[in-house]
Amino acid sequence: MRSSPGTANGTEGLRAQNLSQILTMVHRDGPLSRSELTRRSGFNRSTVGALVQALAERNLVRESEPAGAGRVGRPSPIVQANPDVAVLAVNPDIDALTVGVVGLGGRVHHRVRRETRGIPSLEDAVALTRDTVADLQPAMAALDRVLGVGIALPGLVNAGTGRVLVAPHLGWRDADLTGPFSHALGLPTVAANDATLGSLAESIFGAALGVSDAVYLNGSASGIGGGIVTGGAQLVGSRGYGGELGHTLVSPGGAACHCGRAGCLDAEVRLERLLDAAGEDAGGGIEALERVLSDDPGPAVRAEAERQLALLAVALVDFTNIFDPRLIVLGGFLGALVGFRGDQLSETVNATSLAGGVEVRRAALGPELLLIGAAELAFQPLLASPS
Repeated sequence: MRSSPGTANGTEGLRAQNLSQILTMVHRDGPLSRSELTRRSGFNRSTVGALVQALAERNLVRESEPAGAGRVGRPSPIVQANPDVAVLAVNPDIDALTVGVVGLGGRVHHRVRRETRGIPSLEDAVALTRDTVADLQPAMAALDRVLGVGIALPGLVNAGTGRVLVAPHLGWRDADLTGPFSHALGLPTVAANDATLGSLAESIFGAALGVSDAVYLNGSASGIGGGIVTGGAQLVGSRGYGGELGHTLVSPGGAACHCGRAGCLDAEVRLERLLDAAGEDAGGGIEALERVLSDDPGPAVRAEAERQLALLAVALVDFTNIFDPRLIVLGGFLGALVGFRGDQLSETVNATSLAGGVEVRRAALGPELLLIGAAELAFQPLLASPS
């Protein structure tokens, strides 16, 4: 007896959904044994075996024997996402452009940071990305395939259209962002706010793994951005503009902010102010700040760091009262401040917020953070529909 078209479509849809579930698990949590996949998915053993085989035939996963496979009994094969199925990740900033090649499982194969002469235009960023990817081609030839491009941008990006509304520090306004990159690289391209993607990466692979309610702040040369995970889901807003935590007021009447107000966190807590206090060139970036703070920083740097930590605490108390997170994760140069006076910051936040009970932790993914987040965005179509 033949299945009706509706039944066939329903079966194929269910199978695609099941393939997505298995691939997503091994991508985000793997490598995992078949028996563990059976336990987590709720499928029976034969179903898991068939799904794994289908993914292996598409070269999306690989299987291997577990350690100690010579023991008595039939061992359960280990399944891992194929890291040679990759995407390109791009992070433009005011002082440099970083390009990464990231495989399934969050593996960063290559990371190249190219400093720029001044703030790059959108056209400059596209050209520099194209040249950087061309330089990476010999190394990328060993990969099985490159699926697309993910862009982590310090600005407001419309998630549906791929347009940048405004990237204020870069000076990019109301422009098609994904189209020029896609045309230059010949690959489908997606984009989102850099801090939102950093939050995504830390919640999947980093410091916020397994935490359903967290706030993430990233500090870069461009300024401060944020991301919120609540109930296990990212809070991004109706157009992808949610999480602009850098524009929280921390010092009324303070430094002018590009948003038109004065005293925003983004205007008061700045990487270049710390580097200026240390007599360091701004081009040294976060690495230079880490070096300064790891030694005896001297009174000028110490005073500026203490000032910024006090203002950062004001913002974190507000975020704690509004979002009630279990965890606050600080990345970029804010992570360096955590390394300098993290205990003091945590104590202040818990003593002055209404409920307290929040942990303040440094981001775990380091300089690869935004690349992994951008890659996760680019992997989403594959993870949603491996077939």
